[in-house]
Amino acid sequence: MAYLLRGLILLMVIGMVLTISTALGLVQLPLGHIQISIPAFIYTIFAQAFVMFYFIGVARLVENVYGILQSGGNNLKELFDNPPENLEPYITRVGRFHYEAQLGKRQTVPWSILMLVLGMFAFLLGGAHDTGLVSKNVHAGVVYGFTVAMLIGFVRQWFYLKKAHLLLRKIKGLFEIPDGQM
Repeated sequence: MAYLLRGLILLMVIGMVLTISTALGLVQLPLGHIQISIPAFIYTIFAQAFVMFYFIGVARLVENVYGILQSGGNNLKELFDNPPENLEPYITRVGRFHYEAQLGKRQTVPWSILMLVLGMFAFLLGGAHDTGLVSKNVHAGVVYGFTVAMLIGFVRQWFYLKKAHLLLRKIKGLFEIPDGQM
């Protein structure tokens, strides 16, 4: 799943770079940047929603496992066929996994939200500029802010998608959870 999400966010960046390049006149296409920006931003919303839900889901899975281990014996059959007597090694490892999952979520989701908010403002201000309500500088400034947030968010998401993927492998291996199950 992490590889699919990496592909989605890479396509998102390519679409936005194409849109900005067309607006700046660096690339000449039969379509203007307005016609390109509409599907590109809708795709950005789609890709960022997937990325956010992936990190939220990974963190929730690890939190559930950590909660079961800390419950002191309740529901251990959900994790083990034969629960061990000493849960301390599992609690220690899953505690570290819990921290890593929460860190990944905290490091990526705010950038996704910032990207979406700035992108919506840039999109709306583009329409306002087109109708003469705001100057081109206002629209361009928000677009530049969106671009910086998108690039920073892209790098963070790329990095933490790998970490989340490996974290899922570790926790599923520790409890022998099948790959297709969350």
